[in-house]
Amino acid sequence: MAKKILTVDDAASIRQMVAFTLKGAGYEVVEAVDGQDGLNKAKSGKFDLVLTDQNMPKMDGLTLIQSLRVLPQYRSTPILMLTTESSDDMKAKGRAAKATGWLVKPFDPAKLLEVVKKVIG
Repeated sequence: MAKKILTVDDAASIRQMVAFTLKGAGYEVVEAVDGQDGLNKAKSGKFDLVLTDQNMPKMDGLTLIQSLRVLPQYRSTPILMLTTESSDDMKAKGRAAKATGWLVKPFDPAKLLEVVKKVIG
């Protein structure tokens, strides 16, 4: 059975590129348009991995991670940030929110797959 990944980004082009890359590698992908949409979709299903942007309307990525980490089914689920944010301060905030890892946009599809395979197989 394919591993299920939730990808959360307000940019349709990024969601499409991420989904295309992951589906091509055999993963099942569900897309969310912002953090609130991502949280709602995460609550309605169980995902093996969450990939989220930081800067989004309604709810940012760090708030999404914090909201997911309090839910029993997402306490240990890998959550990766995929964002243009690359400052040490922002990465420290990501670690504090219990993000599993950090990828900077624009992303290399091969690198994305390498990291995804590392965290969920």
